[in-house]
Amino acid sequence: MVDEFWVKFWGVRGSTPTPGESTLRYGGETSCLEIRAGASRLLVDCGSGARNLGLGMCQQKTAGDFDLLLTHTHLDHICGLPFFWPAFDPNSAIRAWAGHFEDDAFTLPDIVSRIMSPPVFPLSAKTLKALSFNDFKAGEDLSFGKGLSVRTMRLNHPGGACGYRIEYGGKVICVITDHEHGNADIDAKLPAFVQGADVMVYDAMYTDAEYETYIGWGHSTWQKAVELAKAANVKVPVLFHHDPRRTDDELDEIGREADKAYPGTLVAREGLVLIP
Repeated sequence: MVDEFWVKFWGVRGSTPTPGESTLRYGGETSCLEIRAGASRLLVDCGSGARNLGLGMCQQKTAGDFDLLLTHTHLDHICGLPFFWPAFDPNSAIRAWAGHFEDDAFTLPDIVSRIMSPPVFPLSAKTLKALSFNDFKAGEDLSFGKGLSVRTMRLNHPGGACGYRIEYGGKVICVITDHEHGNADIDAKLPAFVQGADVMVYDAMYTDAEYETYIGWGHSTWQKAVELAKAANVKVPVLFHHDPRRTDDELDEIGREADKAYPGTLVAREGLVLIP
């Protein structure tokens, strides 16, 4: 459909993949979102969830031409790239974007080369024939044409991270991960950045009770997600980047509490598709 706009969750977990009986319903793959906006396709992050997405693209012969927006380059957000088969296809064109670097000494090609080089990995980054690299600074706007625009914002995370506000056809999807509340400057800017969003995907790795143990680790809580959603009139907040220790039953309980606090709040799970 020409005017379709949706997001699909291929990986919702943080830090490390967590296969097992206790994560079957919400999934154990790490961060990967697919967004379709008319004829355009965006991927946000390339964690372990990207492997299944890439296999499906190749099987259905739908890889083609698209953009990969990275929130940052910690391993749980890029570990799927060496197993993302469309990236090896010379007939595809994948533009990877990163704007989170706080140190100019780091570049996206260097980071990808680090995880794809012997003796860590048998294939070099040069085998990713479809991949090209693009740098920007968090805070800049990106334009992909055909009515699709992307605003960006610096987030509070060790080493830097970038949030995205993706707009198409009068609808808005925001992705705010990995992010820790507590930076006064960033906290002051976030409500305007996500204002009126139809869908806000938010880092909710911890609960408020747990957070005191993990101050400075770069992650937020589901309570802060709800608080931000209320302040910014977000229609559907989606709790994301689940703690790898979090079981399905525990996520069920968080979902019930979050829905009481802000009706309509969802807990991200693999396979979930949302249409703004």
